Amino acid sequence: MVKRTADEEAAAGPLKAGERPDAMDVDDKHNDMGEFEDEFEDEFESEDEIIEAGVDGRPDAEREAEEAMDVDQAGPGTFIVGRTKLEPGQTLAPDPTTYRMLHNLSTPWPCLSFDIIRDGLGDNRSVYPATMYTVAGTQADSAKASDNSIMVMKFSGLSKMQGDDDEESSDDESDDEDADPILEHKSIPLNTTTNRIRAHQTPSQDPARPPTTLTATMTESTNVFIHDITPHLSSFDTPGTIVTPQQNKPLCTIRAHKSEGYAVDWSPLHAAGKLLTGDNDGLIYVTTRTDGGGFVTDTRAFQGHTSSVEEIQWSPSEASVFASASSDGTIRVWDVRSKARKPALTMQVSDVDVNVMSWSRQTTHLLASGDDAGVWAVWDLRQWKPSAGGSAAAASAAVQRPSPVASFNFHKEQITSVEWHPTDDSIVAVSAGDNTVSLWDLAVELDDEESRDTAGVQDVPPQLLFVHYQNLAKEVHWHPQIPGVLVATGEEFSVFRTISV
Repeated sequence: MVKRTADEEAAAGPLKAGERPDAMDVDDKHNDMGEFEDEFEDEFESEDEIIEAGVDGRPDAEREAEEAMDVDQAGPGTFIVGRTKLEPGQTLAPDPTTYRMLHNLSTPWPCLSFDIIRDGLGDNRSVYPATMYTVAGTQADSAKASDNSIMVMKFSGLSKMQGDDDEESSDDESDDEDADPILEHKSIPLNTTTNRIRAHQTPSQDPARPPTTLTATMTESTNVFIHDITPHLSSFDTPGTIVTPQQNKPLCTIRAHKSEGYAVDWSPLHAAGKLLTGDNDGLIYVTTRTDGGGFVTDTRAFQGHTSSVEEIQWSPSEASVFASASSDGTIRVWDVRSKARKPALTMQVSDVDVNVMSWSRQTTHLLASGDDAGVWAVWDLRQWKPSAGGSAAAASAAVQRPSPVASFNFHKEQITSVEWHPTDDSIVAVSAGDNTVSLWDLAVELDDEESRDTAGVQDVPPQLLFVHYQNLAKEVHWHPQIPGVLVATGEEFSVFRTISV
């Protein structure tokens, strides 16, 4: 998964909300991972000595004890998850043999929130070099707020790792496997830091025209900006297209919030566009697109959280239901049809801030959450019941503490992102403030033969599939059309696919 190397500079700590990182080196074209050196390249090349278990005449227990000691005393070049601790001045480098694809791409300023845009290149594609489209918001230094922008981006030339023989690859795969990755972008001036950005697409009535792609940007200024980035996306693939200053202006500016916020989500069940936004005062607003193309914000806020709303998500199956996570340690479930604007369910899921949340698209009674203590958990919403009496008011007054389906405290810093695999309801991606992105398989059971093999490694749950190093890891998303591919952001963008997913 990763190998440990020395670095001259001490590793930076994770960003918390409101902190602004320093500027990074600008790479207008691309920033590939470059050449990898495998320091263990020759370790297993010799076939002169092959010793099978038990043939050395020693008792199995004695041999197994020695093997365990060998693991404990692994050399300084090998990082064992759950065992090895990085020393000051050390960082991690990837082991290329564990990746099918791995590229890093830099932007002028860190983009600590982004979204992946669905495109017209096809679903379930496996052609390399890969192409994808994203949108992100920058976090420029506070002294250079005017440098902030929304970046509409096209990543192309994303080739496989050299020597990878992925059996799933298409017969139509391009011969240009060694192409360098390219980052093209169009900038929309913003003049304020982006806290979180999410995209939504409305299908076109004309099959020959692309869908309309909208973005909602929660900002440090307390305003929420809605932009139409359709012309920016089209400009990448239509030579000579110029995006006009008018097209950079927001379609709508939501001014209902009196404090900045981090919670925003578009409904997947309202094609025209229905938006939730939550702020640090604990207030949640709904904004709906009208038949005429404008936007109307209901100024009657949903209230119930006693602290900031950190995450909001619409139900993937019920058009009027949404959930919110808060730094008050609760997750609350709401119905937009409620005249009382109070939660229908309130569950205490943590004793610290609940930073992020993800609703499974495949099994919609499952919800994942991540908190400030580094714990992420899975909840079965069928076990969450309103308080006696059944009224929303009674439910909001009684805070219940449910039991999770699964809970993991592998990460020792705050969870910064959690997302279910788009087609596999057992796979989850998690990013954390310990500069890592981890992949998990909830289908692995403790009594499986395979899990017993990994259970011997201290503090490593058998459900852990993979750990990817990402400096200042902030968000991770699965690509909905390229199976197994993830994009993570932090100090830079990382686009990767592992051999384990």
